[in-house]
Amino acid sequence: MAASTVSYAINGTRPISEETRRRIFAAMDELGYQPNALARGLASKRSRIIALHFPIPERGVGLTEIEFIASAANATRENGYEMVLWTSEMHNLEELRQSTQQGLVDGVVAMEVYLHDERIPLWREAGLPFSLIGRSADTAGISYVDADFELAGSDVVRYLRGLGHTHIGFLNQSQPVTEAGYGPAVRTQHSYEQAMDTAGLIRVVRTCPTNAAAGYDSFEQLLAEDPDLTALVTVNDRAVPGVVQAITGRGWRIPDDFSLVVVGSSGSVAELMTPPVTTVEPQNAEMGRQGVRLLLEQLEAREPEITQILLPCRLVVRGSSGPCPVERRGTIS
Repeated sequence: MAASTVSYAINGTRPISEETRRRIFAAMDELGYQPNALARGLASKRSRIIALHFPIPERGVGLTEIEFIASAANATRENGYEMVLWTSEMHNLEELRQSTQQGLVDGVVAMEVYLHDERIPLWREAGLPFSLIGRSADTAGISYVDADFELAGSDVVRYLRGLGHTHIGFLNQSQPVTEAGYGPAVRTQHSYEQAMDTAGLIRVVRTCPTNAAAGYDSFEQLLAEDPDLTALVTVNDRAVPGVVQAITGRGWRIPDDFSLVVVGSSGSVAELMTPPVTTVEPQNAEMGRQGVRLLLEQLEAREPEITQILLPCRLVVRGSSGPCPVERRGTIS
């Protein structure tokens, strides 16, 4: 059999009969042959490598972020590609531009998306295919998959109101992150505020750096603003240990005296906390898979379509939320 025929079967560059294809792959299995990814890329003028751009956020990398990365990597391998992780910081566009121009990857899946994300015009100008895990303010012509954080914020207020809570605070991520327009933080706070306004309730909101000490201080500040708070919604899971410390330090029990709900965190993180935290969980693994799929459709299809997916979050009730207390059991001033 001609070497060119084998090459056509592996690369799919020319049509061959199904019988010939089966014979070639049967022989490859028998010999234990694996195609060389670099050689295939040279022959097809494509690397068959994609990048996952994950600019490491100030909160660092935890179990929630790893769920995205692992599922994206698995989906990439399952489709015969390899994945590299780009961690260039958002403000270092020159480094990202250089990475883009080197031609080492066929396309990019972007995480940590901002409302006005500077990567989008950069990749468009370079003609590099990309998809988003998250979404910008202007999504025209962009394939993305995102969690419905607008619905999540209103759902959690509705859930807590159903338990009798009327004094519900909101703890966001840090001020620089929210001011820069980080999608999940901005959208969840906005929907919380709308839900509270619709219900005629007073909003109490603070930003908070992503660490336990800041969580402690921010909770005290929220309580100083509204001493009648009985529940807190947060998108800042790194601050939660400090929040819990501040609550229990007042002699209150969770959830008997105070309820806590985290939006955007994964179940694997929530189960590590004491008590296990009630969460509104995005479909992290599914978003990782879909982000890769949307990019590969652009690379493989002759006329790729723009696909935009908004996935609902899931409320998982655990040990940190309960009915509004009739009265507190004790307060430390």
